[in-house]
Amino acid sequence: MDNIDHFNLRSFDLNLMIAFDAMMQEMSVTKAAEKLRIGQSAMSHNLNTLRMLLADDLFVRVGQKMQPTAKARALAGPVRTALSQAQNALHATDSFDPQTAQRVFRLGVTGEMDMILLPVLMQHLQQQAPGIKILSRTITSETVDGMINGGEIDLAIGCKSQLDTGHFGEVLFNSEVACCFNPDILDLPLPMSRAQYLASRHAVLSQTENVAGCVGVALQGMGIELDVVLAAPDFMPLLAAARNSAVIATVPCRIANQYAPLFGLSYCPMPIDVAFPPVRMNWAVWTDKDVGLIWLRDQIRAAINAIAPDRALQAAE
Repeated sequence: MDNIDHFNLRSFDLNLMIAFDAMMQEMSVTKAAEKLRIGQSAMSHNLNTLRMLLADDLFVRVGQKMQPTAKARALAGPVRTALSQAQNALHATDSFDPQTAQRVFRLGVTGEMDMILLPVLMQHLQQQAPGIKILSRTITSETVDGMINGGEIDLAIGCKSQLDTGHFGEVLFNSEVACCFNPDILDLPLPMSRAQYLASRHAVLSQTENVAGCVGVALQGMGIELDVVLAAPDFMPLLAAARNSAVIATVPCRIANQYAPLFGLSYCPMPIDVAFPPVRMNWAVWTDKDVGLIWLRDQIRAAINAIAPDRALQAAE
């Protein structure tokens, strides 16, 4: 752990950091003051003091709006992380009773976890922990580190890669995919062959500018090109496209198990053996001993285990 200059910090009013964070969130002196329950003049005094101490304007007016300077943007993440850690430390307790607890947990989830985990998890929480609320936030590989470090989320669920140092994590399950199609439009057998799969047109998940999507990119690494006609950032458009047109939607097996029947789709394992990264759950090291989050992580593991595993996928029609 880095050494802390206690004497230097003693001469700095840490309440100024709280004022700074409120201003970063609201971008309005009036709203930030209301958030802190102080007068607007007191809020302005805090900001002026910060400007003097940091030798930077921090916030400047551009037209009708306030905008943070480069220095303010650089400070925002570390300040919010420090405040989040302090808040967690102050709220830390050695006990957690889910039947009586009143708490909001902030979960960062991928599109897959949004569809398969949250419905099962919420069903369980409504029965076992009626005072618990879930705030779901969408994460991507580009945003997840910053959201954990900034204290925006308590857990990241669905990551498919190792995160930055300072995070703990575990594998929830291994990834496999399935092929979904409308049997009234496409005359394909179950299971379909590799040749039939490659001869078809495809709808795939893509959260980048690459129309090939994650499935297409994985196959390109094997020297295989898919005829991708739809790439979308969520799974529902892929399933809807397969219901209404002559395309195969390649989606995670757990998505196929739960949602393909609702769309009237047949589905079967993908006829090409492709290795995808496993799905992970990650959290910040400073929340590892939070008894509420320890309990929630156990509930998430139980919910995942209650969902049909990938290996149970069978060709269905």
